[in-house]
Amino acid sequence: MMKLPFHDRKFLYLLAAVALAITLEILSLGGIRLPLPYAPFVYGLFILGAGYEVLWSGLQSLLKLRFGSINLLMLIAVTAAFYLKEYPEATVVIVLYVLGEKLEDIGIENSRSALDKLVSNAPKTALVKATGEHIPIGEVKTGTVIQVKPHDQIPLDGQVEKGETSVDESSITGEPVPAFKVKGDPVFAGTLNKNGFIEVKTTKEHKDSTFSKIIELTYQSQGNKSDSQKFIEKFAQVYTPLIILSAVCLLVVPVFIFQQDFQHWLRQAITLLVISCPCALVISTPVAIYAALGNASSRGALVKGGKFLEAMAEIKAIALDKTRTITYGHPVVSDVVPLNENDREELLGCGAGTELFSEHPLAQAIVDASKREGVEPHEANFFESVVGEGAKARCMVCNNEMVLVGKIGFIEKYQRVDEATKEVVNRFASQGKTSVIVSCKEDIKGVIGLTDEIKPSSARAIRELQSQGIETVMITGDSQQAAQYVAGQVNIRQLFGGLLPQDKAQKINELKSEYRFVAMVGDGVNDAPALASSTVGIAMGAAGSDTAIEIADIALMNDNLLLLPFLIRLAKKTVKTIQWNTFGAIAVKVIFILLAFFGFGNLVLAITADVGVTLIVILISLRLMNAEAPAAPGDTH
Repeated sequence: MMKLPFHDRKFLYLLAAVALAITLEILSLGGIRLPLPYAPFVYGLFILGAGYEVLWSGLQSLLKLRFGSINLLMLIAVTAAFYLKEYPEATVVIVLYVLGEKLEDIGIENSRSALDKLVSNAPKTALVKATGEHIPIGEVKTGTVIQVKPHDQIPLDGQVEKGETSVDESSITGEPVPAFKVKGDPVFAGTLNKNGFIEVKTTKEHKDSTFSKIIELTYQSQGNKSDSQKFIEKFAQVYTPLIILSAVCLLVVPVFIFQQDFQHWLRQAITLLVISCPCALVISTPVAIYAALGNASSRGALVKGGKFLEAMAEIKAIALDKTRTITYGHPVVSDVVPLNENDREELLGCGAGTELFSEHPLAQAIVDASKREGVEPHEANFFESVVGEGAKARCMVCNNEMVLVGKIGFIEKYQRVDEATKEVVNRFASQGKTSVIVSCKEDIKGVIGLTDEIKPSSARAIRELQSQGIETVMITGDSQQAAQYVAGQVNIRQLFGGLLPQDKAQKINELKSEYRFVAMVGDGVNDAPALASSTVGIAMGAAGSDTAIEIADIALMNDNLLLLPFLIRLAKKTVKTIQWNTFGAIAVKVIFILLAFFGFGNLVLAITADVGVTLIVILISLRLMNAEAPAAPGDTH
């Protein structure tokens, strides 16, 4: 729903002027008119008071011979109406036109209101711990510790140094559920500290913060006009002088060739000029685009311009990277298989005790799994890491024996691996899982299987895309086996594994030759060539990632893959809205232009219809601000 600025005094004056002008016009139609010689002066003051900016702009266009100006049409129409002594009509024409212009501005302001509010409410200073003083955020250097009180916005990107709290990150990620933050967790400028006092060590200056980049790129996106918008603007530049020429012909041909009444056909020519003002036509696209972009950004999808939103409506295939797109991108323990009469607790405790000293993601996953199950890692010493293979240490619980933890090739360097162990390793490999063997004193305690955890929303998002007739393809640098396992879990039929970044870009070009319009979804780092090659490049989980925000055409600030089918639906609805708006505006124009050419045009009715269509177009477009929201990532039903 469009919010009208009733607090704006100028807007209220304009509404009062419209009401008074229409009242005077109705009275004049009933034979009650202002007496001469007062009428021209009263109506002249009325016209100048309400429409001086329009008339001045029209006069400047005339002096510069810019016949493509809409305001020039209004100047000619009002001047000719005054010449005909149709003072009430001239007044109604100008005040309704100015009202239409104001409604256009309100429509765009409404569609941009969320971003403007975000900018205006952003913190301007930061409380520096060392001095206890508030200083402008532009003066805070990287590495400075700042303090953020409960219910205050976080002014700069950084990491929590002290304290814990919940942070509302919806302004960045679009996620409504606050994220719990403890020491070491990242926080972003423009987000809201809900309940705890925290100290934050800044990691970026204000100009480089995620929030600043979002604001900068969103405003820049207004320059990336959609194809529809470019067409309408070019059309209006040709259309306006063509209408002026048509109006001249409409006056000259009947009067000077067929010797008909000058006053009547002048009135018809003026009516043609008025109804031909392409207000609704010109506004039909930008309001729809701004409203849709505002909706998308409020959900956590930063679309860098109308042309990319329109392109999403044409997408026929979407290529998705596996890691950090369909999956979380970090390993978790999926299987714990004890062997040789060892139990689960012994296997996890011994493995976690050795891996406790390692920083490798697989090692951390094993330690996390043991803690999650309440298994105490065995005490160990003399830890040694073998890069790319595994680790070894002496386990104090296992009689100071050497424990080996790693891949099968690493274990085989020290001892024989039995067939039962190999069978488990092969089974995990066929499922795309990584196997870690734990052995102590040539006794293999078992095998721990790890996998890259699939996001709960992935399967539903892909199912929704497929239901929309969009082909889904997985392209990944991971092994074909790993890709096949994940693809099977989310029902992707086409997959290509073992691809280098340049191979992904080539695969995108192959898909474009088959489907023409292809989107690429990746994490924005090693997927950069593929993102650049696609029709629309979409970066997943872009919050805090400069590369992802800068390189992609659309940056999803959170990890909600369900934004993809939502964006497709929003894009199609936007294009359909633009098409209906354009058709409706043109249809009304054609009807009244034909009435004028046949001599049945009416000036007041024409301008009323024009303003009415403009208002309808704006209201229809603003509905895109509240188009359906995507499901939450955890909602997989």
